Formats: sequence, structure tokens, C-alpha cells
Amino acid sequence: MTELWNWRIDGAAPVEVYPALAEALGRVVMPLAVADPARLPAYAVVCDVWEAPGAYGTVVDCYGVPERLPELPSIAALARLLDRNCLMRDDTLDAGRHLLVTPDGTIRPVHFDVVETDDGEVLSDQRLCTVADPRCRGWSQCHRSRWAPDSVAPALAAA
Repeated sequence: MTELWNWRIDGAAPVEVYPALAEALGRVVMPLAVADPARLPAYAVVCDVWEAPGAYGTVVDCYGVPERLPELPSIAALARLLDRNCLMRDDTLDAGRHLLVTPDGTIRPVHFDVVETDDGEVLSDQRLCTVADPRCRGWSQCHRSRWAPDSVAPALAAA
């Protein structure tokens, strides 16, 4: 079985992302635009990287990621290699809640305002997921997450 990963990066050019992805994943990374399914090596991961408007405007989709390849250490390695903050979706159904992965490998839940546009989701107004915020208290979706408000963890310990 394979997985789909969807990440966002704070200000990295797509041309920088592909080689960093290959190193972070320890795999050949094929850009979606040139990937020929009939000629893909078995160990390759197909990725699409593009620029979107708003915060964390570099979007990364990785297709066919082997199930045994762990996502948290992979995105932490990418953040470190690019020296950029990265985002991935968390385990709630809240479209504005993400996990922020910093270059030092720290993971913490954050919220954004999300607006759907013709160019995809636009993120703005980043804020920490914390019990100090009334929207994150009580019975919010934040408390149903593995990543409770105010949680901070290193990527390798969180995997």
C-alpha cells in the first residue's frame, strides 16, 4: 500500500525542494510533470511542487510513498535541509489546523485562517493551538487530536 503526503513550506523555491526531498526521503524523486508510470523505478516517489498564494505558499504533494517510510521524520528532515518551517495536516478534520515542523525538528499544532480560491487554499493569520485561545478550549476538535493544544514534541520522538 502507498500513501499520499501533502505538505507546505514557508518560502522555498520548487527548484530547491526536489533535491532536498530526494535527500530527506532517501529515494529518487520524480517530478509529476515528467514522471512516466511505465518507466518509474520501484523505489521512486512522484512529487509535485508548486507555488500557491498566501502563507506557506510552496505546496508539495508526494504520491505513492511507501507505507514503511515515516512521514514525521521525513518532513523534519526536509525542514532541516531547507532551513524552512514546514506544515502538514494534523489528525483532526479542521482544515485550518496543521502541524508546524521547524528546522530543529520541533513539532507543534498551529491554526490558520483558510480561504478557498481558484488557486487552492490560501493560509493566513498563523497562531499557536493553545488553551489560552478560547477556540482551542473545551470540546474543540483540538482536544480530539494526538496533538493537544500547547503540545510540543521533537519529530523523531513523535513518529
